[in-house]
Amino acid sequence: MMRLLLLLIDVYIWAVIINAVLSWMTLNPHNPFVRFLHNITEPVLSKIRGLIPSVGGLDLSPLVLILALSLLRNLIY
Repeated sequence: MMRLLLLLIDVYIWAVIINAVLSWMTLNPHNPFVRFLHNITEPVLSKIRGLIPSVGGLDLSPLVLILALSLLRNLIY
């Protein structure tokens, strides 16, 4: 059970990273992969954006989420 939770955290971290990289590109927003990544990451990222403002136009919410998930992963492990 613990291994599954650690795997899910790792997969979610990668989803956040991929979503952040794809946000720098002009992609079709109707692409199923792009929509899937957006749908699974945006609810959490939008809550973080409400707490932490962007710095110089740079959105730090993916970084904050990755750090929080990494900390959670280390606490579980």
